[in-house]
Amino acid sequence: MSIRAAFACVWSWQGILSAVLIAAAGHATSAHAQTRVSITPRSQQGRKLLPSGNIRLDVKLVLTPVSVTDAFDRPLIELHKSNFRIFEDDAEQDIASFSISDAPVSVGLVFDSSRSMKSSIDDSRAAVEQFMQTSAPEDEFLLVRFSDKPELLTPFTHDADQISRLLSLPNAHGFTALLDAICLATQQMHRASNPRKVLLVLTDGVDNNSRYSEHELERLLREGDVRVYAIGLFQRPEFLEKIAAETGGRAIWVRRLSDLPDAIQALSRQIRSEYVIGYMSKRPENDGKYHKVRVAVEPPGGARLPIRTTWRRGYLALDE
Repeated sequence: MSIRAAFACVWSWQGILSAVLIAAAGHATSAHAQTRVSITPRSQQGRKLLPSGNIRLDVKLVLTPVSVTDAFDRPLIELHKSNFRIFEDDAEQDIASFSISDAPVSVGLVFDSSRSMKSSIDDSRAAVEQFMQTSAPEDEFLLVRFSDKPELLTPFTHDADQISRLLSLPNAHGFTALLDAICLATQQMHRASNPRKVLLVLTDGVDNNSRYSEHELERLLREGDVRVYAIGLFQRPEFLEKIAAETGGRAIWVRRLSDLPDAIQALSRQIRSEYVIGYMSKRPENDGKYHKVRVAVEPPGGARLPIRTTWRRGYLALDE
């Protein structure tokens, strides 16, 4: 075969191959034209696709815990949806869900071991153990002890005996870094396994050694969706009363150590007996602002009963 014939043969085979490739490409183009390909953007991965229609994807249910007790600190657990009204920024909202919650609780224990607690630390330890005895199996606890500075003694645990052992170790000493201790406990609450998150604070004095300010702590509590319950020994805990009311908890002033068991029992009952009211906010979007919430309770039959109502006073409308 001559060189010219050999080149002709090669070019012939290249032509055949090109024809085959062109035909295949044409077939693929035709198939692509008949098939719709849907590509999910990276930002949508992991999100549940919803059918089209008049659905607001940014609508969120605002859940507000509410506790109602009588004049003897006994929870009123026989109220109905019709006994409650709820307002956001003074605009009444339609109640979309209503229930009595008995879900497990994640509790951050914040325990004062400063020098001023020396005469009352044994009674305070006994009060914590009393509280632990009312726990359910699914409840969990962390422990922050503080004096000059706060210390996380244990992250969340179901072992109540571990909490008791850790509380029995040191004696009272040092100053009172109360705000720093509450901040540390609040920061740890994002590790909670249960949706219901509370702090239980036990102290006998005002803060005198913290780096955090009251304003910083209030902001942190708003973002953390944590309720504060507190006992102040011997002097009225005004700042604790403020943050407890804001978060839907409660602070009790104990003037005598003999009253401490009754105080811890009252807080334990309130923590474990609450209503949860849900509503779809009428505001158009998450605006990053703090929105005030108000709850009104109308006793059955219009009776004017002496009752105490506590609820979370507002929330930050943040995008998740």
